[in-house]
Amino acid sequence: MQAPPPCAPTAEFDRQYFRQALSQFATGVTIVTAALPGGRLAGVTINSFNAVSLDPPLVLWSLAHAASCMADFELADAYVVNVLAEGQAALAQRFARPGEDRFAQVGFTRSASGQPLLDGTVACFECRARSRYPEGDHAIFVGMVERCQFHPHRSLGFHRGRFIALS
Repeated sequence: MQAPPPCAPTAEFDRQYFRQALSQFATGVTIVTAALPGGRLAGVTINSFNAVSLDPPLVLWSLAHAASCMADFELADAYVVNVLAEGQAALAQRFARPGEDRFAQVGFTRSASGQPLLDGTVACFECRARSRYPEGDHAIFVGMVERCQFHPHRSLGFHRGRFIALS
């Protein structure tokens, strides 16, 4: 019987290999949006969204410390996690690029608390910022879900470096 191949190179940890291994796990695609003090809007594409707890209702997402919008989300006392629908890959790409007005010509409404809710999403979770934890090269944001809604569309996913439809 032959031994299974190693899960990762053993001589020295290979970050590119690690990234490729992570890409084998299909994830959903979300955009986190926030209305900041002074009325400015912030938004960023993420695929690191998870439920934490049902009681109380908590979710988490993470953002690289080096992200151009990190300072914005450190200021945000509330935000919305918008779960993207199958046809929203271009929107995901738009919010992944730094240096442009990500909200220009993008359809959204304001929640009762003034947070931006993107049009056409599968679900959205309006959150009050609860905690933030630095871990490695990212910060983990935990939000208390105050309101949520969903729509019966197919979700946008990301797998092996490509956008896919999730059932």
